[in-house]
Amino acid sequence: MDESTAIDRVEELAEEFGIQIRYEAINLDEELTHITGGLCQLRGKYLIIINSRSTMRERIQALVEALNHFDLDQVYIRPAVRKLLDREADPSITLNTTEEKHSRLNESGDGESCRGFK
Repeated sequence: MDESTAIDRVEELAEEFGIQIRYEAINLDEELTHITGGLCQLRGKYLIIINSRSTMRERIQALVEALNHFDLDQVYIRPAVRKLLDREADPSITLNTTEEKHSRLNESGDGESCRGFK
């Protein structure tokens, strides 16, 4: 699967989970620092913010890492996309259920948090 198709499929999967995706320029004081983006919870809704200056590969990786915070077994995922998710998955994410993953995302307790920004 080419990168263009891969990002389309992963974006569709995020939408199935009700996750909004925004591509925005992330400006930092240091020009040498590059932030790709990550998953946020804002006012009880999930949002993936991705740096519009990121490469297609980085965008796919950020989406995959964000999706791995959800229980991907609850929806049908095309085999090619499942393979991509498995290959690109962050090995440090070991939680099994969506609730456990969400509670870890919202460790701040204020209903708003971000994870995965790098």
